Amino acid sequence: MAIAGSLALTAIAVPSSAIAAQGRAAPHVHAVDPEDAALSFDPGAYTTLTVTIDGRPVKVRAYSELCYVADPVAAAAQQSGIFGSTTITNTRCGYQSMNVYVPESVVADQRAPIYFAVNNAGWMASYIRASVTDGAAYDSATSNVGAALKAGSVFVDVANRSRGLTGADGSSPGKAPAAVVDAKAAVRYLRLNDASMPGSAERIVVNGTSGGGALSSILGASGNSAEYDHYLAAIGAAGIDSKGRSTLRDDVFAVDAYCPITDLGNADAAYEWLYNVLGTRDATGSNATPGDAAEIAARFPAYEKSLRLRNPDGSRLTADDMLDTIKKEVVRSAETFMKADPANTVPALGATFEITSGGPGGSTTKSYVNDWIDVDNAADKVLSVDMTKYLKFVATQATLKTTPAFDAVGVHGNATSGTETNLFGPYTQKYMNYTGWSWNHNDVAGDGSGIDDTGLTWDQYMAAKGTTLDDQIHLIDPMDFIGTNADTAPNWYVRNGTRDRDTSFIISVNLDRALEADKQVKNVDYRLAWNQPHAGNYDVPEAMAWIAEVVKKAGDPLATPHRGSTGR
Repeated sequence: MAIAGSLALTAIAVPSSAIAAQGRAAPHVHAVDPEDAALSFDPGAYTTLTVTIDGRPVKVRAYSELCYVADPVAAAAQQSGIFGSTTITNTRCGYQSMNVYVPESVVADQRAPIYFAVNNAGWMASYIRASVTDGAAYDSATSNVGAALKAGSVFVDVANRSRGLTGADGSSPGKAPAAVVDAKAAVRYLRLNDASMPGSAERIVVNGTSGGGALSSILGASGNSAEYDHYLAAIGAAGIDSKGRSTLRDDVFAVDAYCPITDLGNADAAYEWLYNVLGTRDATGSNATPGDAAEIAARFPAYEKSLRLRNPDGSRLTADDMLDTIKKEVVRSAETFMKADPANTVPALGATFEITSGGPGGSTTKSYVNDWIDVDNAADKVLSVDMTKYLKFVATQATLKTTPAFDAVGVHGNATSGTETNLFGPYTQKYMNYTGWSWNHNDVAGDGSGIDDTGLTWDQYMAAKGTTLDDQIHLIDPMDFIGTNADTAPNWYVRNGTRDRDTSFIISVNLDRALEADKQVKNVDYRLAWNQPHAGNYDVPEAMAWIAEVVKKAGDPLATPHRGSTGR
């Protein structure tokens, strides 16, 4: 492994937790790795901020831009993202560092939870950001940042490589599984320095929305899997010795995920099936290529059957009962909403939903007639749900994605789509199709993807020696790790809005059912969030109460032995 700079091992203070953790996870390790020594945390390297939470001043120690790897990948100064082009200042480690915010009240607390926030919306690369600033004011009822600090958690804001990142050499070093590898490296940094940092690395709660929800999910599902070790070694992550062996753990305590854009290898099929089985695309005028939609949707039933998932009543979850399963989740969502507060009511049939959407240019409110759900607000009961009209309602207030929804680049000459296609392929290539249908229908000459450029069908390419695309798909998919020998997080809080058309409801339903079947998982709080779009952290008090409860039930992290490292 490369050693950052000209390290002199004897001159660097090594956290005692590094030695202790190495001894627990891998008794054969006798020497401290030089890169671990380079990642030592300095408790005195902070600035003090004063913020206001619910009208009260709170002092917070801020540890800024802690590089969590010894060999970061250099980035170009000019970067392009969802919101346009930007110039970054930390080209050395701005995409592989973290900001740590510690309320003064827990500076000496080794038991406090660590709220670990990832910010890669759309699976895009996430540059380091200051989520806590001096003089800022927070309402703990609406801000997860303020609520976490008020609850006495250490708040960690984590940057990571992912799609869209431009390296200093002009390459694309954020291709899968870079985001997962970086998140694991950040967890390992916290474990390495657990004894010298406030908070407990045994109580890491990972929070993320959309692509961040997906990253939270795969991080939570794949704890301590050796499949990531050589990727971790390449960036100088903590806890990988000179022989590439892991000496630290990267499992986490809990996942707090919103609308996770995950299971990308099958997301197109799930999306087209859901929005074509009842004619939703046709009904909303969003079926530009009906033949393509039908072909992609036809792949879904076999995939769903292959998962061998079960519903809470023990019945098999298949395409045959998927609509009924989603309907039951919508009913549960509405009834939970009504029961939560007497003021919570659902519009009567024929009345309207008043939906406000906002963005950089301001917010707008539109009315949508309720023709799909009939309720008895007095009894907090749903009387009926018309699934055909419900899906049309979802697709009317937010236009459906293109066909295909997630792997559209290179298909029918489309070289400009913003879909996740550029998350895959080699660093030297702009994108590579990662689903069989899109690969076989790629017709952009010279892009290095598809039959036209490789001469190989999808099946032939995936079977070819040296293909790494299959590893990329696998290593960002939590469905491939749940129920295996990876150390999956024991606690999960997952929400997907009932108005979210950015991915199929099927994806979160499958995630829930898989988690419920995993014997390592002790607590799954899954629900479709009533009348919410593709968004996150809209239920801060509820989520924070859940976190407090699972932390309380788990007991003292200093007294409770960890679960071990079975993923080796």
